[in-house]
Amino acid sequence: MAPMLAFSILVLILFIGELVSVRTRAWIPSMFISAILFLIGYWTFFPADIVSLAGVPPAVATLLIYLLITNMGTLLSLNELKAQWRTILIALAGIAGIVAALFSIGTLLFDFQTVVVAIPPLVGGVVSALIMSEGAEAAGLPTLAVFAIVIYVMQGFAGYPLTSIMLKKEGKSLLKKYRNNELTERKLVEEQPATPEQEVREPKMFARMPEKYNTDFFKFTRLAFVGYLAYLVSTLLAPVVEISPFVLCLFFGVIGRSIGFLERHPLQKANAFGFAIMGLLLFIFDGLKNATPSMMLDIVYPLIACIVIGVAGMYVFSFIMGKILKVSKEMAFAVSLTALYGFPADYIITVEVINSLTKDAREREVLMSHMLPPMLVAGFITVTIVSVVLAGIFVGFL
Repeated sequence: MAPMLAFSILVLILFIGELVSVRTRAWIPSMFISAILFLIGYWTFFPADIVSLAGVPPAVATLLIYLLITNMGTLLSLNELKAQWRTILIALAGIAGIVAALFSIGTLLFDFQTVVVAIPPLVGGVVSALIMSEGAEAAGLPTLAVFAIVIYVMQGFAGYPLTSIMLKKEGKSLLKKYRNNELTERKLVEEQPATPEQEVREPKMFARMPEKYNTDFFKFTRLAFVGYLAYLVSTLLAPVVEISPFVLCLFFGVIGRSIGFLERHPLQKANAFGFAIMGLLLFIFDGLKNATPSMMLDIVYPLIACIVIGVAGMYVFSFIMGKILKVSKEMAFAVSLTALYGFPADYIITVEVINSLTKDAREREVLMSHMLPPMLVAGFITVTIVSVVLAGIFVGFL
């Protein structure tokens, strides 16, 4: 197959997945549609190395992971986290519920390795799924390598409808209070990210450097350097303690932005974020080339069971933490559920629910101010930070 034909087919699949997701208002995840099309392709006419043919061999994918996780670290805003401390505690409680439920009930039904592989993708996103998939492959567990990808692809089916139901109940309760003059619009100064106009020109360390020299390649240079430092530290610490370089990339990204060496979201500002995500998604789906029909049948039972057990544990723990912090059980559960999909689904679902509850612009603003900030912060904490850290720890258990 010609490289450009391979590339054209693969990006068409990603587009079809997005198209279906947009048309169904995210009720059918784009990842699910793309995964189905990849499986059909591999079972029919795709060459096994179609992703490499399209220009994304493993070495390139690894490079993209380093850049993307370091980039994730630059998105961390301490002001947003301080304003949403209750949200963070509830989100962490929900993740603890998934871990506790699967390590207690899950290990009674499945072997330890299956549970270990299931947890990080279930509480995270693309990166944690990839870390566990590669770890399982390296440990000689091809079925579990596929299982990590599939559980990530399927988890949205549990998360989307449950979140919508919880947010609708919470929204109706808030609207009733507002209409009875028991609720006011919150000020979002500390909770909302700064707009481009409000942002000080970054990075601060290079504030005196003329803007014309802050080129895309200079952004790449600094991002790559921080990623390399994370890799270097992980290798130096290896004889003492084994820490995934991907986990260190996350924290080094936070430090890099805090000291002004990196700006916020450098990949986006270098016009490379979309391409990096595309390459990573193609590499994720490349893991499905080993998924035979019989293997897919073998993992259906653990897939459904792990999601059901994990979500049940999440509900119990988030309910308890919500009670302690005086947050409604609906909002507490919705916040925890962001672990199953993250951004941008958390934003899309919240806005769609609010739009379905009221046509009044003022009421929408009130609902937005109460519901959107915790959903965004929770999605960032669970998918971006906690899942990557968990994956870095759990991959060592294989």
